[in-house]
Amino acid sequence: MLEGKAMIQDTDMPLKMQIQAMASASQALDHYDVVDCKSIAGHIKKDFDKNYGSGWQCVVGKNFGCFFTHSEGSFIYFKLETLNFLIFKGISSSSSH
Repeated sequence: MLEGKAMIQDTDMPLKMQIQAMASASQALDHYDVVDCKSIAGHIKKDFDKNYGSGWQCVVGKNFGCFFTHSEGSFIYFKLETLNFLIFKGISSSSSH
């Protein structure tokens, strides 16, 4: 585990899920080089798909913009070490309002 503490920028996730997101990110950083953002994101996505059902998306990097719609209670954006992490579950077309 990394010694660094994650700084949450924004979230609507339940606390338990927030903790899982940061733990998964920390584990991914232990397994992959910090420049391998695609593998880090894949690790986190697979972890969330396994624990919370399929449909999760993960973006990892130092500088990115995004615009998306997410399911209520499924969004977190945080910084850990030198990277930013965005994790969310998209809304399927059959459940959108």
